[in-house]
Amino acid sequence: MSELSERKCVPCEGGVQPLTRAEAEQMRAGLHEGWKLAADAKSIRREFVFHDFFRTMSFVNALAHIANLEDHHPDLEVGYNYCRATFSTHAIRGLSENDFICAAKIDHIPLG
Repeated sequence: MSELSERKCVPCEGGVQPLTRAEAEQMRAGLHEGWKLAADAKSIRREFVFHDFFRTMSFVNALAHIANLEDHHPDLEVGYNYCRATFSTHAIRGLSENDFICAAKIDHIPLG
């Protein structure tokens, strides 16, 4: 979907500024349209809907694998046929490029 998915997350232990709203909006443009920027521009979120629990959990496991490989983990809400993923870089209390890299990689997980 974008060149973001070809990048690799870099460790973020703080000490850098979070992305501005304008920077976040520009980076969000490289993602699936389902990703929404929070009103305070400190996180991005997307809801995924599935036919059943098995497909939901298969997706969640694939997402978890990506998060572990990138060492950048979203907050998840999971139910029978949905998963809501929220990315924010907690160390800087806002968005970093890592959030968009992981979102772009998740965009490549088949939803069928």
